[in-house]
Amino acid sequence: MLIDAPSLPHVTSARTPGEFVDIAAGGFAMGDHHDEGYPADGETPVHQVLLDGFRMQTTPVTNAQFELFAEKTGYRTTAEQYGVSAVFYAAFQGQRSDILNQAAGVPWWLAVKGADWRHPNGPASSLQGIEDHPVVHVSWEDAQAYCRWAGTRLPTEAEWEYAARGGLQGKRLAWGDELNPDGEWNCNIWQGRFPHDNTAEDGYLTTAPVKTYQPNGYGLWQMAGNVWEWCQDWFGPGYYRHAPPTDPRGPESGERRVLRGGSYLCHDSYCNRYRVAARNSNTPESTSGNISFRVVASGEE
Repeated sequence: MLIDAPSLPHVTSARTPGEFVDIAAGGFAMGDHHDEGYPADGETPVHQVLLDGFRMQTTPVTNAQFELFAEKTGYRTTAEQYGVSAVFYAAFQGQRSDILNQAAGVPWWLAVKGADWRHPNGPASSLQGIEDHPVVHVSWEDAQAYCRWAGTRLPTEAEWEYAARGGLQGKRLAWGDELNPDGEWNCNIWQGRFPHDNTAEDGYLTTAPVKTYQPNGYGLWQMAGNVWEWCQDWFGPGYYRHAPPTDPRGPESGERRVLRGGSYLCHDSYCNRYRVAARNSNTPESTSGNISFRVVASGEE
């Protein structure tokens, strides 16, 4: 179904839990500078973009922050309403009868009855001990509901990439061009052979606390790996060929919304989309154990 894209509201972060940083107005070269992207993702051509300043949350929205929203509003997420969401098979916690099916073409994803943001690995799991991890099993529609409550919005795709680069022009990753400088992991992605052997050299099988590793040059944590982050834009693989140079906001309509940043399941052999230019997308009602979001507020305060 095609739906018109809404205009972006001018908002402040006064009621929002979490920390924010000011991202100054400026320009950058958006897109894949290294010719490493999947052609169908539309990461090229590299093009100049100018943006107004904005304020971005330093981390994805955490379980504790989303729980506050749910308690204040009584909101029920898409996964809670449907009664099912996607869980990575190696993280599943529940009874065999809770597994409804395996996803076609990606059998490492299980459709699990009772999986939702409160039960991220299945009905036998909980948020105990992971309050500072990013909330997962949230749809684009859920993220919009949180933004309405918090007085914020999702970043545009251009804002997200500009922020993820942290002032580094044309680099492959949020910290430079090397994945493991000095042999250290800077992000939560898959190590080993996907999808059956994860050595967990970075310390995590699934999500990590939002302030793991080091922030980028703008003070933003985990702009690579850990969880996918929803953006405001509709996804269009050919959009870069005709995007406006100032404050681009994506196609006017579409069927899928942009996701950025990669997740704990990304690996060179399967999904090298933890690069700052990498693009992904999903339908607005989709949920899984590796999809989250972070928010922005327009203008500096």
